Amino acid sequence: MSKTVELARHLEKLHINNMYKTDFYWTWDKTDDEIDAVFTVADALRDLRERNKSTKIFNSGLGISLFRDNSTRTRFSFASACNFLGLEEQVLDEKKSQIAHGETVRETANMVSFMADVIGIRDDMYIHQGHEYQKTFMDALEEGYRDGILEQRPTLVNLQCDVDHPTQCMADMLHVIHYFGGVENLKGKKVAMTWAYSPSYGKPLSVPQGVIGLFTRFGMDVTLAHPEGYEVMPEVEDDNEVEIKDDDIRIDIYHSGGAGGQNVNKVASAVRITHYPTGIVVQCQNERSQLQNKEMCFKMLRSKLLEKKIEERQAEADAMKGDVKKIEWGSQIRSYVFMPYTLAKDTRTGYESGNIQSVMDGDIDGFIYAYLKASSRGELQDV
Repeated sequence: MSKTVELARHLEKLHINNMYKTDFYWTWDKTDDEIDAVFTVADALRDLRERNKSTKIFNSGLGISLFRDNSTRTRFSFASACNFLGLEEQVLDEKKSQIAHGETVRETANMVSFMADVIGIRDDMYIHQGHEYQKTFMDALEEGYRDGILEQRPTLVNLQCDVDHPTQCMADMLHVIHYFGGVENLKGKKVAMTWAYSPSYGKPLSVPQGVIGLFTRFGMDVTLAHPEGYEVMPEVEDDNEVEIKDDDIRIDIYHSGGAGGQNVNKVASAVRITHYPTGIVVQCQNERSQLQNKEMCFKMLRSKLLEKKIEERQAEADAMKGDVKKIEWGSQIRSYVFMPYTLAKDTRTGYESGNIQSVMDGDIDGFIYAYLKASSRGELQDV
């Protein structure tokens, strides 16, 4: 019996119905069985590759990649994966598309998805923006599918956002599993992780965050060592396991709907959970038993609560930092003239200084005062 056959039999025992037609944003909204399934399929594909067997499951179709940040390993890994499964990769270059001329996210999402089976997006440059863009993109795509614009709905694979880098972290996790000879040997093992590659705190640290979210699920102890200022998101580090109080929820049990089956419509196996403080409602009826559906509901609820915390942190951060302009020609807030005369001018307030060398040395108190004054009076000029 080949290794692939053994892995396929193991896959049949896992409860993974909810993975079909769902997006892969981060690892902690997946159940243990779903994570196990990804590792199992990866091992099966590796075995087929080593035995020179075909791994193609698509006869046609596209895998769309959108990289909003530089990438080498992830970019070529996604291209290789598409080829491995029989898809042709199509790279969406925003600079060469109508996006550069004002095309909306909704228009882009629907236009690139007509023949697509999977879409991989990497957007990790700024905190609280990468995941939000991915969600906006897929919400627009879901709307297009629901309205009949698209005949099929592609699946999103998060190729890295500001919160998580699931593809890299899962590849690292599978390597660790093989190295130690199985999942059962991981509990109590310690992982020391350090990083200092970010040019500023504005660059999210999604790989350490992903390692925290994934490795600890297998009983490993993750120790972070990093310079001051390179902090992971507190909600990811401290709240990966969101606390759900019994008094805050209501659990409803009801009969599953569907075409029928051994248990469907015969026993009350479907589960709905309502979270009173937030009004979030999750439900599941896809699994075979009430216990499995309940477990899935709690997993979905934890994921939604964590996402809500991240959105609340984003709102707080946005309120503190004010308006953020794109880094491009025409959006600058100050202009500087060095020759033939010297002048530094704030285009929002009109404040200017002829001593440009002093300004370049950090003497900007006059600019700050002028901004605060104009802002308090509502006199700021648009730029």
